[in-house]
Amino acid sequence: MKTKFCNGGEAEPSPLGLLLSCGGEGGGGGGAPTPGGGPAQQRDAEAVLEAEERGGGEGGGGPCCPLPAPERDEEPDEPEDAVEDEAPDSRTRRKAYLWCKEFLPGAWRALPEDQFHISIVRGGLSNMLFLCSLPDSVQSVSDEPRKVLLRLYGAILQMRSCNKEGAGPAQNEDACQGAEAMVLESVMFAILAERSLGPKLYGIFPQGRLEQFIPSRHLDTEELSLPDISAEIAEKMATFHGMKMPFNKEPKWLFGTMEKYLNQVLRIKFTRESRVKKLNKLLSYNLPLEMKNLRSLLESTSSPVVFCHNDCQEGNILFLEGGENWEKQKLMLIDFEYSSYNYRGFDIGNHFCEWMYDYTYEKYPFFKANILKYPTKKQQLHFISNYLAAFHNGFENLSHEEKSRMEEEMLVEINRFALASHFFWGLWSIVQAKISSIEFGYMDYALARFDAYFDQKRKLGV
Repeated sequence: MKTKFCNGGEAEPSPLGLLLSCGGEGGGGGGAPTPGGGPAQQRDAEAVLEAEERGGGEGGGGPCCPLPAPERDEEPDEPEDAVEDEAPDSRTRRKAYLWCKEFLPGAWRALPEDQFHISIVRGGLSNMLFLCSLPDSVQSVSDEPRKVLLRLYGAILQMRSCNKEGAGPAQNEDACQGAEAMVLESVMFAILAERSLGPKLYGIFPQGRLEQFIPSRHLDTEELSLPDISAEIAEKMATFHGMKMPFNKEPKWLFGTMEKYLNQVLRIKFTRESRVKKLNKLLSYNLPLEMKNLRSLLESTSSPVVFCHNDCQEGNILFLEGGENWEKQKLMLIDFEYSSYNYRGFDIGNHFCEWMYDYTYEKYPFFKANILKYPTKKQQLHFISNYLAAFHNGFENLSHEEKSRMEEEMLVEINRFALASHFFWGLWSIVQAKISSIEFGYMDYALARFDAYFDQKRKLGV
């Protein structure tokens, strides 16, 4: 998954933070987990707890400067068969038990430690995810949850004091922004939980949080085009866009982040010949001029500023257990770490772009791209009409001509901003090729996104 390919060495994605909640199969916020995680996750969990102890204990105000991400310059090796251990190390288990006992009500309060159940879901440097549960032999006292997800923030908490001797001003500023981002993301998670737009929040502490466990699965890429699914995604997005959130309302995120990525891309050096060739091809597109032209196009395109998810792809949409038997409310959006106030056209255009990419392919480059999967005009209008019906009170009472005018204007808006989606994730992927430890063909993905960018430009005649 792109959130997408969960990693702690991310360049900053948004004002709301470093990547705090990409949970792989387990979802970023309550999805049904796939157990497993193995020794690597145990080491990561130990590192988090070591960082927490250095930072002043469970309630200690915590440090705020992350360790720098390692750089990588090699193609991923073929994965080896690993023996996975579903149980965390003893120290992580002990901490998890205490958090559940102290934050959760009912039967958790008197639960003996030897009856506490915990298993690894999945994770990495950016977070670790565990499933904690009461045993069948322990009866509920009231309506307390019997299963919860424990999220440890991972590398973001492997921090030092911002005033650490020898740290430069830029490093201190970036680190404090990371700490602020963690707070903002936690605030947003709590607000969405209270509004029943995300998983419930049961506990929050400097090292992580306890979240609702929701029996569910992620959508598959092919399901995004199913009419009923697409209609509900549109409704969910409209609800998301209608929220009033206590965050900066200026739409700085899109081009502010792309400018950071572009500056990094222009400084990147690879040594492996295959990557050098791919980078040179990408740089031959004159990316600074291309971004300037894109900015000019989008500045001339009307698009309201709303609170956007910014990463509404199939891996960030849960299909709730039993949803196939429900007429409505089959889905839940998760993973809000990219969310910010942004242009509506980007959020919807980005979602349409995700119809083309399948991240479940098990061989290098670990994704498949198919430009022909981009939604047709009919499919786009289906999404737009459902979106407008949920977003605009009285939309259904408008005349056919008025509805058609609004829908056609949104078609232009969305398909122009889809260009920004390709440009954004293309730049992002080049940066990831340098710093990420995740097995993924980042340079191939960047090439695929820019191929789609230029194809979209040709179709739009811009």
